Order: sequence, then C-alpha cells, then structure tokens
Amino acid sequence: MVAYHDDEWGVPEHDDRALYEKLILDGFQAGLSWATILRKRENFRRAFQGFDPGTVARFTAPKVAALMNDAGIVRNRAKITGAIESAKAYLAMRDAGLTLDGFLWQFTDGKTIRNRWQTWSGIPAETPESKAMSKALKARGFKFCGPTICYAFMQAVGMVNDHVVTCARYKKV
Repeated sequence: MVAYHDDEWGVPEHDDRALYEKLILDGFQAGLSWATILRKRENFRRAFQGFDPGTVARFTAPKVAALMNDAGIVRNRAKITGAIESAKAYLAMRDAGLTLDGFLWQFTDGKTIRNRWQTWSGIPAETPESKAMSKALKARGFKFCGPTICYAFMQAVGMVNDHVVTCARYKKV
C-alpha cells in the first residue's frame, strides 16, 4: 500500500489502456477494500489479458465461467460482465473517434484539481465532477462507475490531488 501511495496514487495518467484498467479495478473494488484489489492486481491483469479492451470485449460465457472459478480475482459475475460491457463501450467510443483520456479528463478541464485538504476527514466521497463523469460513462454503456467509484478513480489517476497538504506527495503530484 505504501508503494502504491508513493509511486502511483494521484499521478496523472493519460494512457487509454491504463485508464480502462484503473476504472475496471475501481469498479471491482466497490464494497471491498482497495488493499484486496491491489493484492490481486497482477491476477486481474492475467485474467483480463492485460486489460486490453479489444480482447476483453470478446470474452464469452465460457470465459466468464472460467473467471468465476479464478480464486486470484474477485469472483463477482456482475462485475466481470460489467468489465466486458465497459470494454465494448470503450471500443464504441474509440470507433466514434474519442479517446478515453480526452473523454475522462474533460471533467476537470484537462488538468488536475488541486485540493487543499488538511485532514482525511474533509475529503468527500463524490463531487459534482464525479457525478457528471458517472452519468456520462453510464450513458455510453460503462458499468460499475457510480459517482463514488468515479471519484476514487479521479483520485487514483491524478485528476484530483487529494493528498492532504502535509503529505510529502502533495507537492510532487
């Protein structure tokens, strides 16, 4: 967890595949701890073929069944099929000439929102931006992308800097 915090969390991400991966992992995290997902991340990467949306979109019922038997990941049928539907939505966006990067970062005008939280207790679970992102993603067919999931995603990919001001990472990201 410390390495994730110090090296990844809050660092601006603009790679479409990496953004898709993070959005899917945040969806799998719903109702669980991030530590659980982080501990299983390499298993998820293996099971979901490196989170290549083109590959994931072609997963069939036998693949879903195999994933449901994979103890290395979170075995939740709705979340697994949601990842497949989200891959299809990703591909539809790409086919329409949109990038996931451009689509997602529009909710922060293409830049990191730098909050100035003094303590963790002041950090919200969702914001108007995460609500708008959630609504737009759902309209395009993405699954497991509610406002709270979107806000956690925005924090993770550096769309918002929610390191508290006393954190050494605050000024670095």
